[in-house]
Amino acid sequence: MHKLFFCFCLAALVTNTAWSKDTSITRTEVLLKTAASWDGDALPAYPEGQPEITILRITIPPHTQLPMHKHPVINAGILLKGELTVMTEGKQTLKLKAGDLIAELVNKWHYGKNEGDVPAEIMVFYAGIKDGAITVKK
Repeated sequence: MHKLFFCFCLAALVTNTAWSKDTSITRTEVLLKTAASWDGDALPAYPEGQPEITILRITIPPHTQLPMHKHPVINAGILLKGELTVMTEGKQTLKLKAGDLIAELVNKWHYGKNEGDVPAEIMVFYAGIKDGAITVKK
């Protein structure tokens, strides 16, 4: 119920703002809309509890590998700069370049690594619950 109410309020806000009435300057573009993570697995139901949104900007130095980890909540991101390789424990691989979007894996062990010569910068949006973990290291 709370998700539906939030969507209704957001839609009302957007349609009632002055800038949205001038369609010559308003443009909406869907960048990612999916019910599955990048490996094709269906996204799970949202957890019970007080919703909490977290947005992180993560910078991964050149030639650096992150530790094996998993996310217990739905999350998605956009690679802002550089290149990033994401690998699952089972060796599934996704290569991202600047501008690429990702619907991240949920409850599946994986890691990212920057094999390039410049920092990789990714912005990630997590749909979790208040005081709940968004990342768990192995």
